[in-house]
Amino acid sequence: MSKPAKQHPKPSSNDSTPQPASRPPGISDTATLRAKARKDIEDGAITDSYTADREAVIKLLNDALATEYVCVLRYYRHYFMAKGMLADAVKGEFLEHAQQEQAHAGKLAERIVQLGGEPDLNPATLTQRSHAEYKEGKDLRDMVRENLIAERIAIDSYREMINFVGDKDTTTKRILEEILAQEEEHADEFADLLEGWIGE
Repeated sequence: MSKPAKQHPKPSSNDSTPQPASRPPGISDTATLRAKARKDIEDGAITDSYTADREAVIKLLNDALATEYVCVLRYYRHYFMAKGMLADAVKGEFLEHAQQEQAHAGKLAERIVQLGGEPDLNPATLTQRSHAEYKEGKDLRDMVRENLIAERIAIDSYREMINFVGDKDTTTKRILEEILAQEEEHADEFADLLEGWIGE
């Protein structure tokens, strides 16, 4: 007489043994991430997942850096030279914007270095590489107008850079978006000043 077959217990639905979780597409496992991080560590923040054209991005950032410094210099010129009935109020805008453009330049320079590039601060070529012009302005109203034009140039150039970078370099994209938002604020402020202008 044959022995009855052994009955193997079915796994309980309450089995607490951890099961390996399935990973969404594009998400690396821990071992892969660790191995990638050890490869080419001299590249710092730039890893294999960086897919943008790094040299092109650095060139764009250096052009933006030149633009910001030309704007800083123009704003400081206008701050010191502002005269007229509205000078005290408008001078405050010029000074604040100069300081904010300086902060933009700092963010751009830091990102250039993170990408393995060098900030181009050569004063001999700043105005050639800058998107915006260095316009002194004939009077206070003309200064406001020239700054509005410069901000509008910056807005378009930053939008184009954001579209170029896209999602291939999300850190650079975020920095550019933050700067763009402030340039749009500047343009709105100057447009408001011109719309309600009283005086020369």
